[in-house]
Amino acid sequence: PLTLRLGHPMAPGNNVTVGYEKFAELVKEKSNGKIKIQIFGNAQIGSDRVTTEAAQAGTLDMSSSSSPNLASFHYMALDLPYVTKPENQQKLYAALDNGELGKYYDKVAASIGLVPIMYSEYGYRNFVTTNKPIKTPADLKGLKCRTTDSPVEVAVAKALGMNPAPVAWGETYTAMQQGTVNAEGNTFSLLNDAKHTEVIKYACNSQHNYSMHVLLMNKKKWDSLTDEQRKIIREAAHEALVWQRNITGDLEKKAWDAFKAKGIQITMFTPEQFEELYKLTQPVRDDYAKQLPAELMKLIADTQK
Repeated sequence: PLTLRLGHPMAPGNNVTVGYEKFAELVKEKSNGKIKIQIFGNAQIGSDRVTTEAAQAGTLDMSSSSSPNLASFHYMALDLPYVTKPENQQKLYAALDNGELGKYYDKVAASIGLVPIMYSEYGYRNFVTTNKPIKTPADLKGLKCRTTDSPVEVAVAKALGMNPAPVAWGETYTAMQQGTVNAEGNTFSLLNDAKHTEVIKYACNSQHNYSMHVLLMNKKKWDSLTDEQRKIIREAAHEALVWQRNITGDLEKKAWDAFKAKGIQITMFTPEQFEELYKLTQPVRDDYAKQLPAELMKLIADTQK
């Protein structure tokens, strides 16, 4: 059988993780066992950046990376604060899966030797802390916040008066536990799966940016496959994606319940407080709108109408 190796950093049971497990299962089923997806999860062969570079080099077949860790490939446009909203999620999916936005990213990926296979739902990030309640946007000021290396995440933290500290995901639990950082922004689902609830005391529903996990395949490897093999992978990816996005809401609800069971205090921001967050982060959107292609910014804006 043809074996394709897939590396990703997500914790066991996470929505992204189970989506790839479903993808592997469907590929095996549709190919009658002739194609096998071998999954290396939980950052066991490296972080998003490491596996993506390996996929580019061809030493790994597939890599899954969060959109912030693909900032230099224009995926940062989707991570800009409040450029997408949960109520417009289906329009964003349609644009990525079958629309012009997806075609745009196909070209970007091809230019760096990669092919997008699926855009897994990751979710909206919320700020959490180990030692300070977040009752208002002003309470974010002064927090030492873990970010990825994404310049967007760093800029958002600064705009909100936080002190950003880029830390690799695999080292974040220890950094929070030891007080190297006292805040981070992530989906409740991942934080719960990765047991960060053991050190988190406070949280808020800031929904300050949306993230996906993008499954990318080495382009030379993709081009070497037969039409039938590519068809099987595409079909399996689409079916796994629909299934994965549908279960994400349930997993996020489960995580919220786990937060409450642990006694973590969650602040629900008011519409006025969201407006304040939007205004505070406007300079970030303005700044990156000058750096990113106008065509891309329009394609994303169109999904929110």
